[in-house]
Parts: sequence; C-alpha cells; structure tokens
Amino acid sequence: MKVKIINKSPYELPRYATGSSAGMDLKANLSEPVTLGSLERAVIPTGLFMELPEGFEAQVRPRSGLAAKFGVTVANSPGTVDADYRGELKVILVNLSGEPFVVNPGERIAQMVIARYERIEWEQTDQLSETERGTGGFGSTGRL
Repeated sequence: MKVKIINKSPYELPRYATGSSAGMDLKANLSEPVTLGSLERAVIPTGLFMELPEGFEAQVRPRSGLAAKFGVTVANSPGTVDADYRGELKVILVNLSGEPFVVNPGERIAQMVIARYERIEWEQTDQLSETERGTGGFGSTGRL
C-alpha cells in the first residue's frame, strides 16, 4: 500500500527496521533539546504529514526501550491518527520516572503502526448471546 507523506523534517522517512517489524520509529523534529521533568509531558513534533487511505489509521505507540530504561512513554497510548487528519503528526510523551529526561532532536521517540479498521452500525437489542465468560470483568479469567 502506498501512502502519501510530506516530510518537513531533516530526517529520513519512518521505515521498518526488519522484514517482520510492525511499526516504524518516529523521530523528534526539534530545533533544540526538550527536557521532561518527572511526571511532565510534552507534545513533540515529527515534521510528518500524511494522507492515509479510508479504512486505515496510524497508531502511535511507545518505544519499549524508552519505557523500560527511562520510564518515558506515549501518554495516550496508542494514539490514533485518523485517515482524514492532514495536520502534523505529533507525539504526546510523558516521563513517568523520578528523573528528568532529555528529548534530543532526531531521537526516536515512538513507533507508528498502520492498521485497518472497520466501521460498525449499532443494532439495538434487549438481549446478548450467552458465553462461558458471561459478565466476568477485570481478572475474571484468573491470574496465571
């Protein structure tokens, strides 16, 4: 599938790191470093603008290395970019650690996965089908 993209950053386009990668890394398009204090968040621009086909979305997700090593994640994970959005792709980063974290220009800050979605129509009813789980909610299927 081909997707139209405008790149206003000095960095290369997002790409798949391996043949089986689901996501592409997004880079911070900053003129100078941004420091996130403990529990602070910031909207980080990427310099990317795209035109997704109808029926697809871009999901913006955390990078596991930033989350595991530094406690930095995507605040609205996964962030959804709709097919009709034409503005700049930006990432809401949050620092969940107790230490400041510096986001440097060109740093890989998140990953983006392109996914197909279906639109639904509601069919209002008075009864739902029975299942083994039934109304069991959080933790109802056990811990192990």
